[in-house]
Amino acid sequence: MSLLGRDLAVDLGGARTRIYVRGKGIVLDEPSAVTIDARTGKIIGYGSDATGDETCWPVSGGLPADGDLARRMVRHFLGKVQRRPLARPRLVMALPDGATPIERAALRDVAYEAEARQIVLIPHSLAAALGAGLPVGDYVGGMVIDVGRDSARIAVLSGGEAVATTAVPSGGRAVNRAIARLVEHEHGHTLDEHEAETAKRHTGQEDVTVRARNPETGNEHVVRLPVERIREAAAPTIESIVWAAMETVERCPAELTADLGERGTVLVGGGALLAGLAPRLRESLGMPVRQAEQPLECVALGLGACANDLGLLARLRGGRTRRR
Repeated sequence: MSLLGRDLAVDLGGARTRIYVRGKGIVLDEPSAVTIDARTGKIIGYGSDATGDETCWPVSGGLPADGDLARRMVRHFLGKVQRRPLARPRLVMALPDGATPIERAALRDVAYEAEARQIVLIPHSLAAALGAGLPVGDYVGGMVIDVGRDSARIAVLSGGEAVATTAVPSGGRAVNRAIARLVEHEHGHTLDEHEAETAKRHTGQEDVTVRARNPETGNEHVVRLPVERIREAAAPTIESIVWAAMETVERCPAELTADLGERGTVLVGGGALLAGLAPRLRESLGMPVRQAEQPLECVALGLGACANDLGLLARLRGGRTRRR
């Protein structure tokens, strides 16, 4: 039996992990979560099976926050998609722009300790742009904003490379926490992550109804949240992303800034669905802002494009069209 596994792309996100199999597409999409038994200390659930108060999230900002748990989780997910138990796949993974050598080594360690035979690291911004369908191989500027669970990453790309990047620790979880604090302060109830996520993504004009619990009795209560209060809770996170995007554009050469005025920016990641983010960016940046067709899967699809064609990255950087 051959020990050479398939070429796989692994989008190791803070909220979810997605695995793309070469020639097949995304075959796994599960929470980046691990549940540990509080009594024994043993792992009792990964991904969709990870539930309860002892659930850990071992990935933050595309990098392992807990190397051991991240390695075990990745190995578990790879085992679910590999037909041959002993096969060692080649992995294509996203490396956050600006990652340090230590962070790069930590990501490689997770892959190799999960039994990968080789790892190919693709800049995160390039993977997101490819998945969003941006023409990243020419010298015309394009901008992508990826709002994840723990952070937002902004990048302006040209000629297959990131010209300017910024990352801020403001993501979807910060908004969820703000909404949960709102419910606790005004209603005295606790709100779980799922209900907060539902409220966060509400884009209508009507009030939002969520299910919260009384912390003393454990009884469930229906709570109505005014849309304006949700927007107020999300405002600090949105403003930090807007200011980071403005600062990123300011660091770009004038010709790329002109390109962005025409092409605008594309939103990817779970936070792309955050109500109010796109219009606020449009207002402050003075450029078109659109949401990717598949915002949640963009990075996985971009990595998958590289897994399907391992020479793609070199061609983007070596055979691009120069400005005339």
